[in-house]
Amino acid sequence: MRPVTEQTPAARPGRAHPPGQGVSDEADVIVVGAGPAGSTTASYLARAGLDVLLLEKTTFPREKVCGDGLTPRAVKALVGLGIPTDERDGWLRNKGLRIIGGGMRLELPWPDLASYPGFGLVSNRLGFDETLARSAQKAGARLIEGMNVTGPVLDDRTGQITGVLARQSGPAGPRGTGAGPGPQRTYRARVVIAADGSSSRLSVAMGLRKREDRPLGVAVRTYYTSPRHDDDYLESWLELWDGDRLLPGYGWIFGAGDGTSNVGLGLLNTSAAFRNTDYRALLQRWLAGMPQSWGYVEENRTKPVQGSALPMGFNRTPHYTRGLLLAGDAGGMVNPFNGEGIAYAMESGEIAARVITQALSRPTWQGAERVLHTYPQALKDAYGGYYTLGRVFVRAIGRPEVMKFATRHGLPRPTAMRFVLKLLANLTEPRSGDVADRLINAMSKLTPAA
Repeated sequence: MRPVTEQTPAARPGRAHPPGQGVSDEADVIVVGAGPAGSTTASYLARAGLDVLLLEKTTFPREKVCGDGLTPRAVKALVGLGIPTDERDGWLRNKGLRIIGGGMRLELPWPDLASYPGFGLVSNRLGFDETLARSAQKAGARLIEGMNVTGPVLDDRTGQITGVLARQSGPAGPRGTGAGPGPQRTYRARVVIAADGSSSRLSVAMGLRKREDRPLGVAVRTYYTSPRHDDDYLESWLELWDGDRLLPGYGWIFGAGDGTSNVGLGLLNTSAAFRNTDYRALLQRWLAGMPQSWGYVEENRTKPVQGSALPMGFNRTPHYTRGLLLAGDAGGMVNPFNGEGIAYAMESGEIAARVITQALSRPTWQGAERVLHTYPQALKDAYGGYYTLGRVFVRAIGRPEVMKFATRHGLPRPTAMRFVLKLLANLTEPRSGDVADRLINAMSKLTPAA
């Protein structure tokens, strides 16, 4: 992906086009990627009256490798968008997290908090992402599917991004025919958001690469028909053994409510085993130890085994540079403690939209720039100390002896594990709550954000 430079007049704020109107190839904001981060950003921007162009390289419905499990934090983000979460709309509710390891089986209900709902959800990403994208459309964003962004357009005097180059990829996905790419088009905007996933080709084209000092995970998952499809707990297996090696990661079983279970595992790069493990084979060996009655056998598998990277703890920075903001996986927003990405993708999208809306209301571009430069600090205020703690955590569990000790001595103590659940899921009352809430909040606040 190569940038194109051009001589343009100095960028300056102007009147926003009514959503869905104005010059078709121009907008106030371009959002690249219609996943949870991009669609959430587009929704909030459109609600604020800005003209938003949302470019998605595939067509909906489209597949995405994920565990499909949503914690109460993600449910809160959905509710904030006004998306119904009733079971009649295809959502499967869950009560909490079931943890298995060290010979123990412990069920931990989600914490009872005023700040978050007391339930989680499971929803297949095949429908989940489209639900968010259609919500953005309904709010007024202009969604173009099958539009592959091939590079940024830069002002040759300032280096600011002033738009993107893109090609219509033709029909693709489950309903497509794989037609060849269309002619290149140029889309222009005052601000551009990279929400194009962990590889984020747009960020790389702008010179932003992954940080080697930040954790990275990898996840593989598939689906099986199973009588456990309607389980009302998310299930996490803390011990992943590869022969006599205890690996830094966990396995999961999430009932999808549609006759299938989403089954997978995630590993961290804090272990030497990270690059020397056949993840698909490890998944099969792990499942071979499950009871036959659960149905996790090859003849019941309904989809391929697929893998994906988990960019954690701000592993690409800065989150704002030269007119480009990073949201979701593009900015490495995945929680290092538990591998959760959807909640933080949506929350970062809301933060980005709030900053952009304020910036584009300023009468001068210099004023708008000052506001846009507050975005990285807003993210640090929200997650910085907590993610620093998470990076310490993943380094620790990368040592097999630490992981083994924590599993065998922590799980028999339900009180301690309730604290751990709040910490790992980042579910606390921000200004009140019990002793655990105050301790976790204090740890996050006092830990330097980096």
